[in-house]
Amino acid sequence: MSDLIEAPKRTSELVVERMEALIREGEWPVGSRIPAEPELVQRFGVGRNSIREAVRALEHAGLLAPRRGDGTYVRSANLFVAVMTRGATTELLDLLQVRRALETEAASAAASAASPRGVRTLRGLLESAESAFGRGDFDQYDQIDIDFHAAVVAASGNALLVDIYGGVLEVMRSSHAEITARLRSSATHPIGHRDLVEAIEAGDPAAAAAAVHSYLSEAESGLLR
Repeated sequence: MSDLIEAPKRTSELVVERMEALIREGEWPVGSRIPAEPELVQRFGVGRNSIREAVRALEHAGLLAPRRGDGTYVRSANLFVAVMTRGATTELLDLLQVRRALETEAASAAASAASPRGVRTLRGLLESAESAFGRGDFDQYDQIDIDFHAAVVAASGNALLVDIYGGVLEVMRSSHAEITARLRSSATHPIGHRDLVEAIEAGDPAAAAAAVHSYLSEAESGLLR
């Protein structure tokens, strides 16, 4: 046991924790305006400075967003999503890195556990995505491709992984179009997706993981071009 004594938290840090809980638990839903400063002072029983510091911290984290002349609104209930949806190239690359970690594990597990029905679902989504990409319907492609990746993770049979990937899917819905736009110079559906389905169907975890690395490397290259 460590003999180190932890310093007590500042009042503003305690307010941040409580506000995060209110957002996470849905009392302050996404899109809603949080109470005005005097109400927050009364509710938490702290000074105005502590409230202001807490609100600024949550704005910096991306959970809250000020609107001039109209108060402060809840921007996101998910810290990961709040940080990643800012859209800079470096943050999109970070997203791909997170996807690489999660999707590699999911693909390997799916190759070991996927059912014939799961494989049929993946093939159907793949064919629909390829068709949409080929005819230039990129809005539809983005939606189908996101569903495809969600189905790969679901095929892993790992409920916790599915839950964690849910936050990634939320970010993907706001950023996938930008990544796709940078891949349009290639004439075909991004490399690796068909290889992934075939590896899962063949029950080959190593090949499934390699396919994930292939299509995410292509996406990374597209962002850096």
